Amino acid sequence: MKYSLRVLLILLVCVAGSVPGLARAQDGGEQPPIGAWDVCPTSENLPEEVFIGTVFGVSGSVAVYGEPQQRAVDLAVTQINGSGYLGEGTTLVALHEDGGSDPETSIAAMENLAAEPDVSIIIGPTLSSQAFAADPVAAEAGIPVMGVSNTATGITTMNDDPELDQYVFRNSLPESAVIPGTVASATEILGLEQVGVMYGNDDDFTVSGYEVFQQALEEQGVEVLREETFARGDVDFSPQLTNIINDEPDAIVVSALVAEAVPIVQQARQLGYTGPIIGGNGFNSPALFEQAGAAAEGVIVGAAWNVSNPSESSQFFSTAYEEAYGGSPDQFAAQAYTGAWLAAAAIRCADSAEPDAVREALAGLADFDSPLGVYSFDEERNPVHDPVAQIVLGGQFDLLTDETAAQAFEAAAAE
Repeated sequence: MKYSLRVLLILLVCVAGSVPGLARAQDGGEQPPIGAWDVCPTSENLPEEVFIGTVFGVSGSVAVYGEPQQRAVDLAVTQINGSGYLGEGTTLVALHEDGGSDPETSIAAMENLAAEPDVSIIIGPTLSSQAFAADPVAAEAGIPVMGVSNTATGITTMNDDPELDQYVFRNSLPESAVIPGTVASATEILGLEQVGVMYGNDDDFTVSGYEVFQQALEEQGVEVLREETFARGDVDFSPQLTNIINDEPDAIVVSALVAEAVPIVQQARQLGYTGPIIGGNGFNSPALFEQAGAAAEGVIVGAAWNVSNPSESSQFFSTAYEEAYGGSPDQFAAQAYTGAWLAAAAIRCADSAEPDAVREALAGLADFDSPLGVYSFDEERNPVHDPVAQIVLGGQFDLLTDETAAQAFEAAAAE
């Protein structure tokens, strides 16, 4: 085992009382309002240490997603241990591997975790393209893997062997569950009739997002005036944007990761476009408005979660994350945090750290109260809960309404 990582997590447990909510739990008071405590009895047969692995991109261009994910898992692990969720004498330990920004790095990270003899479940990788490459490594090793930010079509049915697919889960709503509602809301509120479309044509995630956008726009009767493509790593999007803007669309629809989304938004505004920009899940990071600044006002994106969610479990998570790390969590953090609690719930319900027992228990979880909402898996191990539509207003994500849309586009036009 990676002793240094064990020590880091055990030290984290030792200071658990500093995390909001844990002092009460340790003193026998209120339990954290997550974890479905009554779903199954407290475990009695678990070993002293139970190990989960993570593969998040904490270096390179995807670190804006991966760093919040890893922090959120650490927060969840601290709360799980501080509240005694897995029973007296059992400590949950997270082993982190850096999945980097490409499929090859994630494969190596997954291989490292799969080689560990006591890992019960692996969470990650960050990107869908990484999941398509790396998830089969875990599945072939007989270890369940749960994507917490993989939204491309086909993630849970990627293997030629359906038996291997049974090891692949995700708690991140696929683009097919989020984009149609976002397009419908934007069409109703903004009266969309014609749009221009841009998408990255060399990444599984951005291509999948484009395909879902295409279908959703057709279902809403919105005409696509023009399609333009780009590649990961591109920095100049002015030729494509000029072509689209010259068509005078009601909105620009973009499927991109945030590294390309930021300059696309900035360059669109520099070219004089003040209208709506509708993005896929790659836009769903505070890095968008932190890096693009005022240019991001009026950007619309669907989401699995919004920080304004009033539920008790969501507010508990948001408060704990902000106090632990000094900033508000994003959707990627919320999904990773929920993923860690789901993994712990499966271990608790299985009363076993054996991967196959954990896999079976995870598939059976239902009506799990989480920051994402009341949560279940469907028969293909995809999440079932309601998405939301957001708009950037005042440098943060707000829920998309007639009022917030009017305010955001006033601000964009004023720049």
